[in-house]
Amino acid sequence: MNIAEIIPKNNYMLYIKAEDGKTGLFDVKPYLESEVFAPLKDRTEFEQIYNGKYFIEWDCGADLSADTIQARWETVSTGDAQQSAPADSADASPLS
Repeated sequence: MNIAEIIPKNNYMLYIKAEDGKTGLFDVKPYLESEVFAPLKDRTEFEQIYNGKYFIEWDCGADLSADTIQARWETVSTGDAQQSAPADSADASPLS
């Protein structure tokens, strides 16, 4: 899977759109207890995400492969994904 778009959402969820058009939500919460992901508990840090197409990475050094995301995301239609986990702020923008 190649990642086309990432949007940070409420409750440590990520809206992910793959280049093949599939969309889903990925829950980062289970990772937050590990040392490398702990800084993401800060919302500002959580929003500092980089799309490497085959992986995503945060400024703190935490990263997830596209394979991990694809194996554990909840696939949903585009409209459902965007409505079910609204962004914390009105100015949230997609990261591509």
